[in-house]
Amino acid sequence: MLIEDLKALETKVGELIELCESLANENRALRARNRSWAAEKSNLVERNELARSKIDALINRLKSMDVT
Repeated sequence: MLIEDLKALETKVGELIELCESLANENRALRARNRSWAAEKSNLVERNELARSKIDALINRLKSMDVT
Protein backbone atom coordinates (compact mmCIF):
# COMPACT_ATOMS: atom_id res chain seq x y z
CA MET A 1 0.00 0.00 0.00
CA LEU A 2 2.82 2.42 0.82
CA ILE A 3 4.41 1.95 -2.61
CA GLU A 4 1.11 2.73 -4.34
CA ASP A 5 0.69 5.86 -2.21
CA LEU A 6 4.20 6.99 -3.08
CA LYS A 7 3.61 6.39 -6.79
CA ALA A 8 0.34 8.36 -6.62
CA LEU A 9 2.11 11.16 -4.78
CA GLU A 10 4.93 11.10 -7.33
CA THR A 11 2.39 11.36 -10.14
CA LYS A 12 0.64 14.30 -8.49
CA VAL A 13 3.95 16.07 -7.85
CA GLY A 14 4.90 15.55 -11.48
CA GLU A 15 1.58 17.02 -12.59
CA LEU A 16 2.10 20.02 -10.30
CA ILE A 17 5.58 20.57 -11.73
CA GLU A 18 4.17 20.50 -15.28
CA LEU A 19 1.41 22.90 -14.27
CA CYS A 20 3.92 25.30 -12.67
CA GLU A 21 6.10 25.21 -15.79
CA SER A 22 3.09 25.81 -18.00
CA LEU A 23 1.93 28.73 -15.86
CA ALA A 24 5.44 30.20 -15.81
CA ASN A 25 5.56 30.04 -19.62
CA GLU A 26 2.13 31.62 -19.89
CA ASN A 27 3.16 34.34 -17.44
CA ARG A 28 6.28 35.13 -19.49
CA ALA A 29 4.18 35.33 -22.66
CA LEU A 30 1.65 37.62 -20.99
CA ARG A 31 4.38 39.90 -19.66
CA ALA A 32 5.92 40.11 -23.15
CA ARG A 33 2.53 40.92 -24.65
CA ASN A 34 1.97 43.55 -21.97
CA ARG A 35 5.33 45.18 -22.78
CA SER A 36 4.41 45.18 -26.46
CA TRP A 37 1.04 46.80 -25.77
CA ALA A 38 2.66 49.40 -23.51
CA ALA A 39 5.12 50.28 -26.27
CA GLU A 40 2.29 50.49 -28.80
CA LYS A 41 0.29 52.73 -26.45
CA SER A 42 3.29 54.99 -25.98
CA ASN A 43 3.74 55.23 -29.74
CA LEU A 44 0.06 56.03 -30.25
CA VAL A 45 0.10 58.71 -27.54
CA GLU A 46 3.14 60.28 -29.17
CA ARG A 47 1.49 60.22 -32.60
CA ASN A 48 -1.69 61.68 -31.10
CA GLU A 49 0.24 64.54 -29.51
CA LEU A 50 2.04 65.22 -32.80
CA ALA A 51 -1.28 65.29 -34.67
CA ARG A 52 -2.78 67.56 -32.00
CA SER A 53 0.09 70.03 -32.28
CA LYS A 54 -0.17 70.06 -36.07
CA ILE A 55 -3.91 70.68 -35.89
CA ASP A 56 -3.40 73.46 -33.34
CA ALA A 57 -0.78 75.06 -35.59
CA LEU A 58 -3.12 74.78 -38.56
CA ILE A 59 -6.00 76.34 -36.61
CA ASN A 60 -3.76 79.20 -35.50
CA ARG A 61 -2.64 79.79 -39.10
CA LEU A 62 -6.27 79.81 -40.26
CA LYS A 63 -7.22 82.23 -37.50
CA SER A 64 -4.37 84.58 -38.44
CA MET A 65 -5.51 84.53 -42.09
CA ASP A 66 -9.05 85.35 -41.04
CA VAL A 67 -8.08 88.52 -39.18
CA THR A 68 -8.73 91.55 -41.40
